[in-house]
Amino acid sequence: MNTLDTLLEIREKKGAGYIVLIDPDKQSVEQSIAIAQQAEKEGADVIFIGGSLLLFSVFDDFVTQIKSHVSIPVVIFPGGTNQISQHADAILFMSIISSRNPDVLMGKQILAAPVIKMLGLEAISTAYMLIESGKMTSAEFMSDTRPIPRDKYDIAVAHALAAEYMGMKLIYLEAGSGAIHTVPNEMIHQVTNYVSIPVIVGGGITSPELAREKVAAGASFIVTGNVLENKLEQGRIRQFAMAVHHKIET
Repeated sequence: MNTLDTLLEIREKKGAGYIVLIDPDKQSVEQSIAIAQQAEKEGADVIFIGGSLLLFSVFDDFVTQIKSHVSIPVVIFPGGTNQISQHADAILFMSIISSRNPDVLMGKQILAAPVIKMLGLEAISTAYMLIESGKMTSAEFMSDTRPIPRDKYDIAVAHALAAEYMGMKLIYLEAGSGAIHTVPNEMIHQVTNYVSIPVIVGGGITSPELAREKVAAGASFIVTGNVLENKLEQGRIRQFAMAVHHKIET
């Protein structure tokens, strides 16, 4: 079973999946391993690794270290072509379809594709959509793009439909790291009503209650990152996992 099939199976069995994002630049390798191990122990389904920048010099070694300490899927959530490793289970092959910047629509993907092929890494085509969050986020700045206005649900729906018709396997609605406002519930609801592929939602989800709201609106997967980086308490990830896994008795 490939990683995409595993994700689909998680959604089917649990109602929705919970993903913990680890940014190599936000903490040490040792701290990142501890977060990954706690995530697995407390019910997270997948680890994402990546970030908008990469000050950590050896990305491949970082992925190897995380992968060697957990058994749940480790998927690269790349911020650039320097974030590729054969030791991950898969990589999100992303196009920022909310952008009009050709470099992030297709340019970087052309550079990355031969490397991914050479490494034999599973690539999961993903339509990445930046949603206005109340502040300039790292993803917005680094990609030189404008986000979709948070009250323009029709624009979000049109982008998501176009992505599905182009054959993409996942939609990722992203408010951004440290977002003031999360992706609106009504936007999630309308997008998921129009597309048949899974929808990932991330950015600014700081509580299990917010995570449950996004799942109730239609999200297939919830991603948290920043909220887990500082002084992570035992049981905190479990609270998020229980909120997301609505098909499982809690």
